[in-house]
Amino acid sequence: MRAAVLESCPGELVIDDVELGALGPRDVLVHTVAAGLCHSDLHFMEAKYPCPVPAVLGHESAGVVEAVGSQVTYLKPGDHVISCISGFCGTCAFCLSGRPNLCDHDGLRPDPAGPPRLRRGGETVHQFFDLSSFAEQLLVHENYLVKIRPDMPLDKAALIGCGVTTGVGAVINTARVRPGELVAVIGCGGIGLNAIQAAALVGAGRIIAVDRVASKLELARTFGATDVIDASSTDAAMAVIELTGGGVDHAFEAIGLKATAQQAFNMLRKGGTATVIGMIPLGETVEIDGFQLLMEKRLQGSNMGSNRFRFDMPQYIEWYLAGKLKLDELVSGSMPLENINDGFAALKAGEVARQLIVF
Repeated sequence: MRAAVLESCPGELVIDDVELGALGPRDVLVHTVAAGLCHSDLHFMEAKYPCPVPAVLGHESAGVVEAVGSQVTYLKPGDHVISCISGFCGTCAFCLSGRPNLCDHDGLRPDPAGPPRLRRGGETVHQFFDLSSFAEQLLVHENYLVKIRPDMPLDKAALIGCGVTTGVGAVINTARVRPGELVAVIGCGGIGLNAIQAAALVGAGRIIAVDRVASKLELARTFGATDVIDASSTDAAMAVIELTGGGVDHAFEAIGLKATAQQAFNMLRKGGTATVIGMIPLGETVEIDGFQLLMEKRLQGSNMGSNRFRFDMPQYIEWYLAGKLKLDELVSGSMPLENINDGFAALKAGEVARQLIVF
């Protein structure tokens, strides 16, 4: 099968032929229909996070089941599915306490002493986040997949695999924004736009979008932002405080930078919570004014929107089909696998929301 392989870190992706391993008892073989380009993949391509190479990247995808292992009962050939990095074992303390997104994935990976799931000639190819969506087929454990209704367009369903679940979930599951509360979102890419529309869905009283790109701020308005702040010409934290008369109840950082995480905390009112959604590079520390903690302000992280993806994703599909959740508007463009490096160049430039590889 054709796949996009990262051969060096940092580096671009190389389109090459990769072989799939044998189908294990709990494995599922999926024909990939669409895969989203995510900043998380770019972080690994830029060596901001370590990545063993060679590796097939990609983790946000949807497709159709082609075959299932002998012990798989949840799925069958022909089922439509979305992949998610939040694979769950179902037996660890995190899974049993209702936080399966924090599962350590014990038992979900193939035996390291056995044959690999991906290889190229005699060489092992690493499976990114146990998925590797930038390929014509996926070979994954069944607990990385959710079955969805067949009338859901699979290109739009792919967006739910990471960007939608991360942004919407951070608002609804992690921060638990309540009706009437004041919200600010820093960064109006795919994750930030989903946080904005989730805040609108739950009835936030005011939703302030912060970005440095005018076109993305205009797009944020269509997703529910009531106010916008151009961070290229003003101090975003001070602007939010002035606009609200004291700060917001919830600030969401959707970029993955130390500076914007600190801004999110600094724009809070008393008792407010700043939630960092973006992936801040390894080794960087976020600094806050300790005195502000006496004002009961909180700084917290969100892992994939604190999701329970087999519960959340079908609900997001229902919202989309009912016209309550915007997905079509998230797509800045689609392309074949061969153009994937052009897509990541556009993503790095900061001018796009979400792009799709369509197989």
